[in-house]
Amino acid sequence: MLKFLKQVSDYTKETVQAAKYIGQGLAVTFDHMQRRPVTVQYPYEKLIPSERFRGRIHFEFDKCISCEVCVRVCPINLPVVDWEFNPETKKKKLNHYSIDFGVCIFCGNCVEYCPTNCLSMTEEYELAAYDRHELNYDSVALGRLPYKVTEDPMVTPLREFAYLPKGVIEPHGLPGGAKRSGSRPEDIVETEK
Repeated sequence: MLKFLKQVSDYTKETVQAAKYIGQGLAVTFDHMQRRPVTVQYPYEKLIPSERFRGRIHFEFDKCISCEVCVRVCPINLPVVDWEFNPETKKKKLNHYSIDFGVCIFCGNCVEYCPTNCLSMTEEYELAAYDRHELNYDSVALGRLPYKVTEDPMVTPLREFAYLPKGVIEPHGLPGGAKRSGSRPEDIVETEK
């Protein structure tokens, strides 16, 4: 009889412990049910990059003095600067400038140390290509004006989502009584009856 009571006691303890673990897991699930969705429907909705985002490098050909500081400060000696010396003006003349974004680590050293500010980081982050050689941008491609997500009429930036109050970017800090986006399953079933 004592052995049977011990088995029942051990079984009860294990059951309580299992229920405790399940309760902890469900607590996390219920906590996340109170939050708003943060999924971005990518081609039609895009995140607005932060102010200090390091995207594609913009290059201004006319400002460059071919000093090659960008090459010296780059951890992988990435920018290719082709210049020739003009004996009449006794200055360097820039012929070609290119950066391979397939290799670039977007550290921003070239932009930071450029003495003439001919390099700048943009918020453009869509640099995907089918061929790796297409990621080698020459001075013409680098000189293309930067693309801004907020100015594209076909794209809804994150700040204008319908389920976020105006001025709120982070969805996790909303008050408890804020209206959720979409409808709950039980509300959908009631409307179909």
